Amino acid sequence: MDRPRRHIPAATVARLPVYLRTLSEVQADQIDTISSERLAEMAGVNAAKVRKDLSFLGSYGTRGVGYEVAYLLFQIRRELGLTQSWPVVIVGIGNLGAALANYGGFGDRGHPVAALVDTDPAKVGATVSGHRVHHLDELPVLVAEHGIAIGVIATPAETAQEVADRLVAAGVTSILNFAPAVVSVPPEASLRSVDLALELQVLSFYRQRDLVGEVGAEPGDRSSVEGHSAGIADAAPNWQDDAVSGMLGAVRERPSAGSKEPTPTCR
Repeated sequence: MDRPRRHIPAATVARLPVYLRTLSEVQADQIDTISSERLAEMAGVNAAKVRKDLSFLGSYGTRGVGYEVAYLLFQIRRELGLTQSWPVVIVGIGNLGAALANYGGFGDRGHPVAALVDTDPAKVGATVSGHRVHHLDELPVLVAEHGIAIGVIATPAETAQEVADRLVAAGVTSILNFAPAVVSVPPEASLRSVDLALELQVLSFYRQRDLVGEVGAEPGDRSSVEGHSAGIADAAPNWQDDAVSGMLGAVRERPSAGSKEPTPTCR
């Protein structure tokens, strides 16, 4: 009998993999139970948030004892869909795509790389991490043959939208986009985007705030920065918060159909 689907906030979903990684480390140390306070400390959140997040899984722990590590791991894996494998296709086998293909951690966590795709004649037919690189035109066949569930876009920005369109057309409706471009997908598809340059820009914002040491200072106010270097603003506040910790891989809002840009030509 299927379990009833519970609504789980997106912010909670984003933290579940962090709890999973933390609990896996705890289990490796042969620890059977863990308190919400200890889990929160290891995961970098507060205990109240941990308890709230885990309550969405139907797990409330035992007062004075905490949570059973093995069962909590099972609950999180089940909620994340990790009780089965979800084969992945990587599109774009440049430096980033090749690095992703060579990373063994995906398979260990339920996302084995099943196929590699590119359009560059110099790459098509080559072997990367034990996989032959196929042409993008073969995508529908590869999806059917390997049961591809997730597509990873590691192409240049100008071809990312076309790749997303072709993934969806081939039946892949879960997409992770590494291209530095806004990509739109239809309502039935799920898209997550990771722009590494954007993340560096966010970090530079907080680094600047650390140096300035005051909320009201205008960006680029070098006099405040110089004051800090002279020891005047040594007590700069810690600007890290839950919004920052959840930014990497945050869900990007889908643009409306009317705002979709023309599809570029794949190269």
